Amino acid sequence: MAKKYPLFINGRWALKKDTYRVINPFDDSTAGFLSKPGKKDIEEAVSSAEKGFFEIKRLHAYERCDILNKTAAIIESMAPKIAETISMEAGKAYKYSLIEVERAVNLFKFAAEEAKRIHGETVPLDILKGFENKIAFYTRVPVGVVAAITPFNFPLNLPAHKIAPAIATGNSVVFKPSVNGSITAYLLVKALTLAGLPVNSINLLYGDRDTGEKIVSDERIRMISFTGSPKAGKEIMKIGGLKKYTMELGSNSALIIDKTANIAGAARKAVIGAFYNSGQVCVSLQRIYVHRDIEEAFTAEFIKETKKLKTGNPLDGRTDIGPLINPDSRERIIFWMEEALRGGAKIISGGDFNGNIMKPTVFSNISHKMKISCLEVFAPVVSIVNFSEIREAVGYVNDSMYGLQAGIYTNDIKNALYCVKNIDVGGVLINDIPTTRADHQPYGGVKESGIGREGIRYAMEEMTDLKFISFS
Repeated sequence: MAKKYPLFINGRWALKKDTYRVINPFDDSTAGFLSKPGKKDIEEAVSSAEKGFFEIKRLHAYERCDILNKTAAIIESMAPKIAETISMEAGKAYKYSLIEVERAVNLFKFAAEEAKRIHGETVPLDILKGFENKIAFYTRVPVGVVAAITPFNFPLNLPAHKIAPAIATGNSVVFKPSVNGSITAYLLVKALTLAGLPVNSINLLYGDRDTGEKIVSDERIRMISFTGSPKAGKEIMKIGGLKKYTMELGSNSALIIDKTANIAGAARKAVIGAFYNSGQVCVSLQRIYVHRDIEEAFTAEFIKETKKLKTGNPLDGRTDIGPLINPDSRERIIFWMEEALRGGAKIISGGDFNGNIMKPTVFSNISHKMKISCLEVFAPVVSIVNFSEIREAVGYVNDSMYGLQAGIYTNDIKNALYCVKNIDVGGVLINDIPTTRADHQPYGGVKESGIGREGIRYAMEEMTDLKFISFS
């Protein structure tokens, strides 16, 4: 019998009669049941978070640092169990689930260190006549109750990117994870409470759109940190009204392979970037632009590396690629692929399914108007397009509604600098894939890829307000 998982509200675990079913995407079995919150539960969670804010903001920096370090240690001690849970409910290959746990451990350690470094600056008022005898400075203060809303694809790491900086800055949290990802969320909240976090400072609500809308529309929520689609992000901002927002939204990340690049090395990394977690990554590599002089050689090397990947049960330690999250995702991808093929695109590798598992798929002869190119595919699908000079390639990269991260492999410093200056994204990676993310870097995009930045220090800045003080 699958386990039922409780909500965490007002410092207590609460089982509910109504539930959501968590489905294992590999075999469609039941991974568990989540307690479904009612309107009163959501109201109580926000009220609890209000109380929790006054509790956590009174903690000294060293106390918040201690809680964050203890959370990191508890998560580390639970690593095999958490990794297995991620693989079971999100379909991620187990070896990559273990890496996700390791990343989350580091995130809480980073946050513990940054909790010691929240400070302001002096403001020299005496540069203005009449202000000669004033002393002024500003401090950073927590915003209040933060709503953390996260997707399924990184059910531990993405919540950590929101919750750890919130705690470090003295904010309380109402946490709503994706239904496929909520068992991992339960384990995370358990770790936080065991670490000594004031219990009202974290409230866990499972749910769908109805739960989310009630949370974000509540005026007591002072900030929303959301990861998801641009459509959902826009709806949240419309419903949420006058609040602070960090929005990490969609992408169709691009990589340029210059003719001076190391072909074999670039191909190996590009395969990881395109197919890691079945392409279900915000910065998954979706578009590869290769100089025409090396297109044939690069494509052959890329296909060779692709064929080394093993698909199958994500709990098998040898598996590289597990399933898409659900049958709806599979049907959407099939529809987009059929549209591309009707438009003249060609599949040069993959394209087959085994249940929800999709073989790594490589397209050629695509146009930028095809959905597999211009929208976020969120599947193990990549296209290869040639170019003749760097301006053309950068134009292709920028011809997108998104702008999260992009990469270029080159040994030509002029081409590298041209990309840095002219690619319109939140991060440009030289001789690396756009899928690479260091968890302490400023991370976020432009255009429909979102607003604000994550990365512990930068998220902490987003989660604080400046308070100005002067003495006369």
